[in-house]
Amino acid sequence: MREEAGRLDDRLAWSRLPGAGPGVVFLPGYRSDMQGSKALALRDHCAARGQAFLRLDYGGHGASAGRFEDGTIGQWAADALAVFDALTSGPQVLVGSSMGGWIALLLARQRRERLAGLIGLAPAPDFTETLMWPALPPSQQAALMRDGIIHLPSQYGEPTPVTRALIEDGSRQSVLGQPIDLPCPVRILQGMADPDVPWRHALRLVEALTGGDVRLHLIKDGDHRLSRPEDLRLLAQTLDAILDDPTSAD
Repeated sequence: MREEAGRLDDRLAWSRLPGAGPGVVFLPGYRSDMQGSKALALRDHCAARGQAFLRLDYGGHGASAGRFEDGTIGQWAADALAVFDALTSGPQVLVGSSMGGWIALLLARQRRERLAGLIGLAPAPDFTETLMWPALPPSQQAALMRDGIIHLPSQYGEPTPVTRALIEDGSRQSVLGQPIDLPCPVRILQGMADPDVPWRHALRLVEALTGGDVRLHLIKDGDHRLSRPEDLRLLAQTLDAILDDPTSAD
């Protein structure tokens, strides 16, 4: 099977691998895109299984149109939902990396009946309010509120733009302050050496999830990216366990 690629509404870039259901949808993280190592590893794994697979870039990310600085959590979640509705059918397993874990939860709330499973890789729901904003010194908080944007150093490349709109919208998109009821298996893979999303943040998500089929896998030496060969093998094994469960196709 050959991977297809295109743009939804001439704006949102996507790549899709036809195959059997349940399908798998990969949701990348903040300033990441669908060309990352986890997305490509999942594509290759799904191709080997003959499984349907979809990856995408939110607006302002990767090959999609728009400026990153103009995006918010709510807008990127709407982007993911639009691509999901246009390009998938039947049950789907959502795989969200970092911010993509938050996007996956927001998408799951909108399409609850379509869920076959959800996997969070260092998931970062509510990170703007609980992780990013508190980490800013008062001078940067004031500058952000005054100027509407600041740029923070990043160990992954160029400085990261953070906007006032992102912070304010993030509060409106919060999910951890209320029970999260998902009718599917939920698996969370979290590194304990993650400098960006502390492993205790994953515990907050586990506590918010009301379903019984929720498992948290802590990786003692795992970093935020979880892209080492052993991390990618664990991801593939975790996905296989969900896909091979006969109830996932219901």
